[in-house]
Parts: sequence; structure tokens; C-alpha cells
Amino acid sequence: MMPTSQPAFYDNISVSGGPAPARAYIEELLPDVLNGTIQPGRVFDRVIGLDDVPDGYRAMNDREAIKVMVEP
Repeated sequence: MMPTSQPAFYDNISVSGGPAPARAYIEELLPDVLNGTIQPGRVFDRVIGLDDVPDGYRAMNDREAIKVMVEP
């Protein structure tokens, strides 16, 4: 491999991220999630009660859960 070939091939590649605009969709989609019309299983992988919120954050921080749904 030529030393100068790497910059030429990787100049147009980037990885970026940011917050999802979840608040824009909550009013429309949350009722469907709560009544079972939409199955959020691919998004939420753990369901907890309100008293267990600290454990939910801990599970996400420890990479034991991806997204946690809090049910009242």
C-alpha cells in the first residue's frame, strides 16, 4: 500500500450522531405504543416501573440495556 493512498480513499467518510427528535413524535406515537398497536420491541429492550428508573439508567450505562421504557 502506498503511504498516500489512505487519505485519498477516506476523505469522504465520516461518522456523526446527535439526539433524535423524539419530542416531535411523542404525541402521535406514544398512544399507539401504550395500547399495543405499535410494538416497540426493536427499540426498548427493558420495561421498568417508575421506582426503578435509577436501575434503568444504570443498565443502559453498563450496556445491559439499549433503551428502557418506564411504565407508570
